[in-house]
Amino acid sequence: MPVGKRQQSNAMLYTLITFVGLFVVATSAAVIYYVKAEEYRTQGTELETQINDLADREEMRKLSTLIGAKTSKSRLGTMIEYLDKTTALVIGAPLDPNSAEVKVNNADREAKEALAMAQECIELETLDPNTTGLVSVVNKMKANLDNTKNELASCQKNLNDLQERFKAATAESFDKEKKLETEKEEYHQQVLDVTQKYEELRLLMEQTSDERAQALLAQLNEERAKLQNVNDELLKTQAELQMTNDRMKSTLDRLQESEPLPDREVAAYTPDGKVVLIDEPAQVVHLDIGTEDHVYQGLTFSVYDKGMPIPKDGKPKAEIEVFATAKTISAARITRSEIANPIGIGDLVANLVWDGAKANIFVVVGEFDLDGDGTTEYDAIDRIGTLIEKWGGTVANDVTAHTDFVVLGNQPQVLAKPTFEQLDLDPLANEKYAEAQERLQRYKDIERRAQALWIPVFKYERFLYFIGYKGQISKAGAF
Repeated sequence: MPVGKRQQSNAMLYTLITFVGLFVVATSAAVIYYVKAEEYRTQGTELETQINDLADREEMRKLSTLIGAKTSKSRLGTMIEYLDKTTALVIGAPLDPNSAEVKVNNADREAKEALAMAQECIELETLDPNTTGLVSVVNKMKANLDNTKNELASCQKNLNDLQERFKAATAESFDKEKKLETEKEEYHQQVLDVTQKYEELRLLMEQTSDERAQALLAQLNEERAKLQNVNDELLKTQAELQMTNDRMKSTLDRLQESEPLPDREVAAYTPDGKVVLIDEPAQVVHLDIGTEDHVYQGLTFSVYDKGMPIPKDGKPKAEIEVFATAKTISAARITRSEIANPIGIGDLVANLVWDGAKANIFVVVGEFDLDGDGTTEYDAIDRIGTLIEKWGGTVANDVTAHTDFVVLGNQPQVLAKPTFEQLDLDPLANEKYAEAQERLQRYKDIERRAQALWIPVFKYERFLYFIGYKGQISKAGAF
C-alpha cells in the first residue's frame, strides 16, 4: 500500500477511536447526571414537602414580615424564641423543656384560670377567655384597684374629719358640762343662802321689835366677847412665840460661839465605796461593794478623788454605771470622765439616793427641766420619784422629822388673776389660778419646813451630781 494511503487509514482509525471514547465518556456522564438529577429531584420533593409542612407559599413569601428581623438563629428558631418569651409572660419563667404544643396548652390553661379568678374581681362584664387578653384584664383590674384606693382614701379622709369633729364636740361638751356644773353649784349655794336668809327673816318677823333688838344686841355682845378672847389668845401666843424664838436664837448664838453647828448635809458627803481595780482599755472599774451591800445592775455612782473630801457642789471627776455584781465586788463601766483627771485606784464612789443599810426618804417639789431643753415637764416630779424608788429610796409628799433629803426644783410660776374677759374664754381659769397658788404655797412651805427641821436641800443639778447621773439626762429613757 502506498505510504499516503496508509497514513490516511491510520488517521481515520485514530479519529474513530477518539469518537468512540468520547461517546463512552459522554454516555457515562449522561448516566451519572441522570442518576444525580433523579436524586436531587427526590430530595427537592422531600424538602418541598417539609417546607409545605412548615408554611405554605404565601406564608413563605411573607416569612420575614411574619417573624420579624432575623437573629443569629434560624427563622424557625427565632419563632420558637418568640413563642417561649410569650409563654413565659403568661406562666412565668423558667419554662420546662417541652414542645411548643405543650407550652401553648399550659399557657392557655394558666390564662383561662387567671381569667376565671379575675372574673370574681371584675363584675362589670362577663369575660370570654377566648377573646379577652390578659393585658386588658390587668388594665381593668388596675382601674378597679385605683378606684378602690381612691374610695378608701376618701373614706379615710371622711373618717378623720368625723374623728376631729367628734373630738371637738366632746371637748366642747366637756367644757359646757364643767361650766354647767359650776353654775349649778353657784345656784345651789345661792338657794342655800336665800333659804337661810328667809329663815332668819321669818324668825325676825315672828319676834317683836324689842325682842329682835335684844336678840341682836346679845348676839353682838357674844361675838365681841369671842373676838376679844381670840385676840387675847393670839397676842398671848405671839408673845410666847417671840420669847421662844428669842431664847432659841440666844441659845444657838451661844452654842455657835462655843462650837460650830453640825453640817446638815454631812450624810451626802459619806462615800459608799471605792475603786479597787481599773481596766483602762475596756473603760471598766471594779468596786469593793457587791450584792452583800445590795448593789445591783444599772446603779450609778459619782467618782471623787481619794484623800479629798467630796466637794460641796457634788461635782464628780467621773460617773460610772454598774453592769455586773458579785458577792463582795462589782464591775462598772465609765460613762463620763475627765481626761486631765482620770480615775485612780482608791478613788471614792457615792450615790445620794442609794444606801446599803436603809432606804432614804426624799421629798420632791417644784418645776423641773429634766433634759435641759428649756421646757418644764408636767410629770417631772413623778419621773424623778420613779428614779429614786428604782435606786431603793422612798418618796414622801410632805417634810417630816423622818425626811432625809429634799430635791427642790424651780419655784412654780403663778400668772395674774384672770379677768372677766379671760373667764368668759376659759371658765376654768379661776381653778387653774387657784391650783397654781396652791403649788407655789406648797413649794414655800416645804422649803421653810426643811430649813426649820435641818433637812438637806438639793437643787436639781446638784442632785444629779451627787447621784452620778448628770451625763445620762440627755440619753433616751433616762427618766
